Amino acid sequence: MPRTELGDLQAFLLVARERSFTRAAARLGVSQSALSQAVRGLEERLGLRLLTRTTRSLAPTEAGERLLRTLGPALDDIDAALIGLGALRERPSGTIRITATENATRAVLWPALMRLLPDYPEIRVEIAVGYGLTDIVAERFDAGVRPGEIVAKDMISVRIGPDMRMAVVGAPSYFAARPRPKTPQDLTGHNCINLRLPTHGGLYAWEFEKTGHALKVRVEGQLVFNTAALLLEAAVAGFGLAYLPEEQVQACLDDGRLIRVLEDWCPPFPGYHLYYPSRRQPTPAFALLVEALRHKGRR
Repeated sequence: MPRTELGDLQAFLLVARERSFTRAAARLGVSQSALSQAVRGLEERLGLRLLTRTTRSLAPTEAGERLLRTLGPALDDIDAALIGLGALRERPSGTIRITATENATRAVLWPALMRLLPDYPEIRVEIAVGYGLTDIVAERFDAGVRPGEIVAKDMISVRIGPDMRMAVVGAPSYFAARPRPKTPQDLTGHNCINLRLPTHGGLYAWEFEKTGHALKVRVEGQLVFNTAALLLEAAVAGFGLAYLPEEQVQACLDDGRLIRVLEDWCPPFPGYHLYYPSRRQPTPAFALLVEALRHKGRR
């Protein structure tokens, strides 16, 4: 591929992502006219219109969208590889974007970052807290953190925490007027606090397993939250039963603010893993973070 054509492809990619010749030109440090000429030359060579331009807006055409989807990841890989090579002669630096659950951020990511970041002031970390299975490539994250059992097989996966267990908990005041459930099916008679997942807007089904028998229970109750911290707060206040990671509720169990039930139905499962695309060329900063997070203890 001629070098000029590669440059024109990079120009189109940035304009399409920014939806603006002005912003794209500013980022590249070139004039708008030079950028417009590069994109127009690419369109003429392809014989296709790639951008729809009006006086107020700019958007990719169908052909432009297709080129953006296929071209973007390839050029991003080239950029990442060049950045990685250049960074070899520099101190680890740059921004790392990670998507993680609230509990994973608090229990695993933040403790590691508190140890790492003071020694590397040039590294910046952005953490987006969420519960859905984020497409880290499409959303332009460098990595994600989720339990190991749900990480996609085409990703590199690094264990960063021990095995986990879930816990069904309620306050003593809640159980003062209700019997404790003996089986997951008993939950249908209880006021349960639900977690709404962003994926399809669905409610999280509580998962149980015993002697090889697995089942999911769709619970009901007065309250639905989209953050685990509020589930815990509501459970401690006696508003119902919550289903949360054992580590997150352990302090409340120890001091008696919560009572655990159905413990024999909550076996361990693979703990938190950091995952990222197999084709990603790690920068020194990212490699440093992976090593800082890598779980070195027992499962």
